[in-house]
Amino acid sequence: MSNHTKALIAIPAYNEEECIKNTVTELRAIAPEFDFVIINDGSRDRTGEICGSLNCNVITMPINCGLTVGFQTAARYAVDQGYDYMIQFDADGQHRPEYLAALVEKAESTGSDIVIGSRFLTVRKDKSMRMIGSRMITVLIKILTGRRISDPTSGFRLFSRSVLERYYFDNTLNPEPESIALFLKQGYSVSEVQVSMRERQGGESYLNPVKSMQYMLRVFATLLIVQWFR
Repeated sequence: MSNHTKALIAIPAYNEEECIKNTVTELRAIAPEFDFVIINDGSRDRTGEICGSLNCNVITMPINCGLTVGFQTAARYAVDQGYDYMIQFDADGQHRPEYLAALVEKAESTGSDIVIGSRFLTVRKDKSMRMIGSRMITVLIKILTGRRISDPTSGFRLFSRSVLERYYFDNTLNPEPESIALFLKQGYSVSEVQVSMRERQGGESYLNPVKSMQYMLRVFATLLIVQWFR
């Protein structure tokens, strides 16, 4: 990463008291060159208290606003503070900080507007229902845009300032595969870097098997119906 590059790590957190301390401690130990901000999205547990005890930079939402609003808030903060890049990073320990520099280096070397930390760039997907859904989304994005994105549902993503400025002013954009497809259609450059991820390190994911399938179907429907007309 260039000495003049400013990159911000944005960590959305909702009721992550079991994970947030280890996530912050590991991030500071492995990637101290990165600034980070935690979006405490109306947590009802001790997430905010723990962040305060760790002297973290925190934006606290008064209620649970959801991932899209939290991401838009972080994007606006990154633009206002003059960052060149922002990297979306999970609070639950799934994302590994040793790959942060690789995402920035890929963006700098290729001029990419978005860099996705992909679990499947060089590794085959398994045959679970969730991965079948991911394959379907990959195929549909290829049909819509002509580009193959190997891990469209990865939440480990880097966004350049030009993309963040779009999120700053356009409230219809979300940090989901349909927006990645839209940016591709509009000529933005998207690349991928192979990463490995861990299982959630504590707490419970809101994406149980039923909700995971509902999520995949929603993304698929949005891509299929909406993206043709944008």
